[in-house]
Amino acid sequence: MSTQMKKTLITLNLLFVAAALVSAQNKTTQETTKPNIILIMVDDMGYSDLGNYGSEIKTPNLDKLASEGLRLREFYNNSICAPTRGSLLTGQYQHKAGMGFFDVNLGLPAYQGYLNKESLTLGEVFRSGGYSTLLSGKWHVGSEDQSQWPNQRGFDKFYGILKGASNYFDTKPLPFGKTPYPVKLIRNNEELHPKDDSYYFTDEIGNNAVTFLDEQNKENKPFFLYLAFTAPHWPLQAKPVDIAKYRGKFDEGWDVLREKRIEKLKANGILPANQTVAPRDPEVPEWSKLSYDEKQFWKAKMEVYAAMVDNMDQNVGKVLNKLKVLKKDKNTLIIFISDNGAQGGFNSYNPLGRGLVRNDGPVGTSGSFDYQEQNWAYLSNTPLQQYKNNMHEGGFSSPFIAWYPSKIKAGRIDKGTGHIIDLAPTFYELAGITYPAAYNGVNSNPLAGKSLLPVLFDNVSEVNRGAPLFWERAGNRAVREGKWKLVSTYPAYQWELYDLETDRGETNNIAQQNPGIVNDLSAKYFDWADKTGVVEYSKFKQKNELIPGAAAKK
Repeated sequence: MSTQMKKTLITLNLLFVAAALVSAQNKTTQETTKPNIILIMVDDMGYSDLGNYGSEIKTPNLDKLASEGLRLREFYNNSICAPTRGSLLTGQYQHKAGMGFFDVNLGLPAYQGYLNKESLTLGEVFRSGGYSTLLSGKWHVGSEDQSQWPNQRGFDKFYGILKGASNYFDTKPLPFGKTPYPVKLIRNNEELHPKDDSYYFTDEIGNNAVTFLDEQNKENKPFFLYLAFTAPHWPLQAKPVDIAKYRGKFDEGWDVLREKRIEKLKANGILPANQTVAPRDPEVPEWSKLSYDEKQFWKAKMEVYAAMVDNMDQNVGKVLNKLKVLKKDKNTLIIFISDNGAQGGFNSYNPLGRGLVRNDGPVGTSGSFDYQEQNWAYLSNTPLQQYKNNMHEGGFSSPFIAWYPSKIKAGRIDKGTGHIIDLAPTFYELAGITYPAAYNGVNSNPLAGKSLLPVLFDNVSEVNRGAPLFWERAGNRAVREGKWKLVSTYPAYQWELYDLETDRGETNNIAQQNPGIVNDLSAKYFDWADKTGVVEYSKFKQKNELIPGAAAKK
């Protein structure tokens, strides 16, 4: 070979190497400039429990996200833990995903109690699109078989609990029901056994999320992080330093504080001036008529609850600080929501068969096991009607914060009328990921929701979905189309109709005056129910398939 030919070959090789390096660099740049996404969900927290939604609880980190981002007045979940997570993780109505009732198997595909393979998780789809997928916190959509666990359903990293709840200072079984409720604390398929009182679970959810972000930073890929706090879900347990902040803060009681929250909600624009407020809950006693000892008992509960929300916010702050250190804060969308309204209903009935079942220390300590209960849930869900597991607005309305410095207008408050089924299509559109028609040889359920990007980025007031929203859970039902809301509560099955444009407090049932609207929305509901796999709840009850243990897992 001549000297000239050798020089030509060397030159060509160098050109090929240079081209390959440029290509690789472009690919890396493209991947790392794709937006990161953080989805934060809290558990059993009411509509107005954040400072930026009218609360007296201190949530400075979430308040900052709200002031620099967007809040929606109307954003819906599925009114209870597992069905909400089923829809959130898949973009499907819960029955379509296999989570029609809860994380218990009732013997039908729509009620199998774990996510089916046709319903792709956020982890699976983001991973298929080149993202790192991280989850720290609560899973609750399948635990009986390891194939149902997060690492097997698309998440690269997982720390947290598989089922619905745990103590905050230990992994002991939860002491209620005939059989103690098991708790498994897992990191990447390995069960952890920390010493009792050696940690606080909310802190560990935050700490593991920060660790995952550090580890992910070496991968040159965008990330999706699902940060699923259990706070402030029962049991009421918090760190003494956080409880101390709230000593005396609830001395005025739920009646006075509810009025103060209403005034704040009106002042900050979340509650429009023309909107109704839910009437006073007749099952909640008047604070002024309680004895001194009763007031001490109730105040202690809410002080701990507030401490749990406060600590959750501190851990959001840890994640925000890590984002800033990694210089990823300007290219990250953060969404914050709650999985259902605050939990009430225990004063008039006790469907879970639970009492104060552990009392080895004052409320809030690791030796205690207590609940917020209806009296304070009435405050938490201000200004809305009803509680968790109910389809009136207080049961399934969530605070909603969206933050993305380069894309979302600061300080905006709008209507939205979004639903958790809308988050998956929103995320995939933003990330430029095509939702797979099939995955691992299984045809995928099409996405049920609509992208929220026009609402988030283009200042569109509400989602243009072209179809109603539907709900069913344990016989409770609802339809939302435009300003109309159709709702019924099991076992009555009597449809109520509300005009939410001016009556979000659901104070005036106008079903009798509008039979045509009731019939139209009812027909649409039954058509949806048939197509989605909804089974009449009384059929389960008649067959005695809803065993007490299933109810106890709420």
